[in-house]
Amino acid sequence: MSSSVVSPETVPDAPRATGPALNALGAEADEQRRRDLRKMKALATGFLVFAAVVYLVMQYLDARPRETAAWVGYVRAAAEAGMVGALADWFAVTALFRHPLGLPIPHTALIKRKKDQIGDQLGGFIEENFMVPELIEQRATSLELPRRMSTWFADPVNAPRVSAEAARALNLAAEMLDDEDVERFLMAAVGWAAEPEWSQPVGRILEQLVDEDRLEPVLQLGADRAHEWALGSLGLIDRLIDRDGPQWMPKFAQNFVGDKIYKELVEFTGKVAGDPDHELRRAVIGAITQFADDLQNDPETIAKFEALKTELVGRDEVTGAASTAWKAGKAVIEKMLDDPNNTLRNTISSSVIQVAERIRDDEALQQKMNGWVARGAHHVASNYASEIISVITETVRGWDAQETSDKIELQVGRDLQFIRINGTVVGALAGLAIYTIAQLIFHH
Repeated sequence: MSSSVVSPETVPDAPRATGPALNALGAEADEQRRRDLRKMKALATGFLVFAAVVYLVMQYLDARPRETAAWVGYVRAAAEAGMVGALADWFAVTALFRHPLGLPIPHTALIKRKKDQIGDQLGGFIEENFMVPELIEQRATSLELPRRMSTWFADPVNAPRVSAEAARALNLAAEMLDDEDVERFLMAAVGWAAEPEWSQPVGRILEQLVDEDRLEPVLQLGADRAHEWALGSLGLIDRLIDRDGPQWMPKFAQNFVGDKIYKELVEFTGKVAGDPDHELRRAVIGAITQFADDLQNDPETIAKFEALKTELVGRDEVTGAASTAWKAGKAVIEKMLDDPNNTLRNTISSSVIQVAERIRDDEALQQKMNGWVARGAHHVASNYASEIISVITETVRGWDAQETSDKIELQVGRDLQFIRINGTVVGALAGLAIYTIAQLIFHH
């Protein structure tokens, strides 16, 4: 009986060709689990064999004609109960995965026979206890995904990986898109874009951006870039004066004029960049505000804007360039993305880091994004729980019954062997206790 437990035939075979979802766990990992399972089965069987040997020795000592020592009965009772416990637990553990000794005993090989029911019950358990919209929403909120993801993306150490993954995603998208379909879509999009009136929507957007101070960061960025350019513009100013200035002007005079222009330019751009209420910045905002109002209310401005839009969109260069633009752009992008040090990939990486830093450092934005995640999770759990759970149940139904049983045994069989070991030990202790109590009651 015990030899059948540890023989190689009782250990699950290598995965069959069927059940690709199970085979994905990896042959190497399965082989290691198989070796560990054999060792634990041998150890558990060793406990059973040891109990049997002790029992036989005690039985031999008790059967001799001379008087037997009192302790023999205690040891024999412990060994006998240990064997019973070991055999009972061996049967229980083995019955989960196969018929013990190959006998078709009822209610054995449970996993193999109940595979589909197990999948249905597992799906129902997950749906009832995990796919609860309120629970999913609470869990999604507690994960703080915006903060975690932005912290990871903002770390410069991860920049190469971000760049590589973005390049792979863009390459995959380019491969999936059919050139002719993209060209037709672009040409249709150009036609659609020309139909509606743009002036009033653009005017309302500009007006809202001004009212919400959304243009202030753009102005600040432009002012900062202008000041940075001014700081490095001395060479350009000198060249312009040399080229376009009066030929009779002495060199020292040219240098003086150039230095003066440079100083004034740097000082002016510095003031604009450093003062949010600078007159120039207020003037720009005023001009944008007036332009936004004209786009909505001034017929002349609206007519000019719409005529410009129609002219631009209707040009042959625009309507006929879809094919050339897509093919050329696709080839250039693919070539640029293949180079790890290309400007495009570096720009993508830098942009991702900048956005991630903004999210990481803005708690209010994190809270808003957390709300988006929570609402999205609640919506998915409320409307698509059955579809998600069906992936589990249908996948389990598609597995081979014997393969499923073997795989589960590889995953948990090693730990289940401790049940057999514990059964041997606990049985021995219980037998010893029962025998001792009986001796105290009936022999004293």
